[in-house]
Amino acid sequence: MVRIKRHKELDYLEVSNRISQAKISLQGAHIFHFQAKGKQPLLWLSESSFFKKNKAIRGGIPICWPWFGPHKKDPDLPNHGFARTSLWEHLKTQELSDTETKVTLRLSSSKESLKLWPYRFELTLEIHIGAQLQVSLNTKNLDNKAFTITNALHTYLSIADINTVFIDGLDKKIYYDKVDDSFNNVQEGRLLFTKETDRIYQNISSELIIQDNNRRIRVKTEGSHTLVIWNPGKELADKMPDLSDHTTMLCVESANTLEDESLIRPDKSHRLTTIISQD
Repeated sequence: MVRIKRHKELDYLEVSNRISQAKISLQGAHIFHFQAKGKQPLLWLSESSFFKKNKAIRGGIPICWPWFGPHKKDPDLPNHGFARTSLWEHLKTQELSDTETKVTLRLSSSKESLKLWPYRFELTLEIHIGAQLQVSLNTKNLDNKAFTITNALHTYLSIADINTVFIDGLDKKIYYDKVDDSFNNVQEGRLLFTKETDRIYQNISSELIIQDNNRRIRVKTEGSHTLVIWNPGKELADKMPDLSDHTTMLCVESANTLEDESLIRPDKSHRLTTIISQD
């Protein structure tokens, strides 16, 4: 079942089936709520998030595209690209079964997008809502020349307490530490959080397990070998007006960035997927 609703300035889809529910803003194709029945919400949403036109939602799964972070050549261009603040088209909703619903949204190049990024493209986002949440971002090159993208499914996970959560699956992985701008760091054992953390882990191919008190959250990525792990810590969070409580959120982002950027030739596509579940 799908209903169109509105929160503040933004329209969103409320999708439900026998075992789960999700909410998806048409601005940004932004999933800001997912919960399987009988379980805790998987996604975190800031109580201070703006929900305004042309402003990114703080929480859920923002889409960073066609660049991740600041633009390499022009810092005046939007941080994390323009997909997360663009209005997407709801193409269709399919009831695959009474326990799985698929929602498809689309964003195409326009006069406005061409001013920011000079390529013709088609983006589709496929969201599978069931016992687990699966999100796939497909980039198709409709131009007559190749282009390169960096992107991310910037997932905010809802956790009990950042001071007690930890992540398994990163041992011996190399990462870039954005906080001190250092490369070629090596993770030793599980990842704990005692301060601001902003890292890009490379050569990731296996599932990550986030141990959150009495539950385990599992994150699996396809179409990428890079994961971004972020929690702002108290000092930075206090400076962010739309971030209500940094202690109950943790970003684990499937991404293509640094050396993992994607070259897409004319009429070719790239697909980035994140699969999130809990037990």
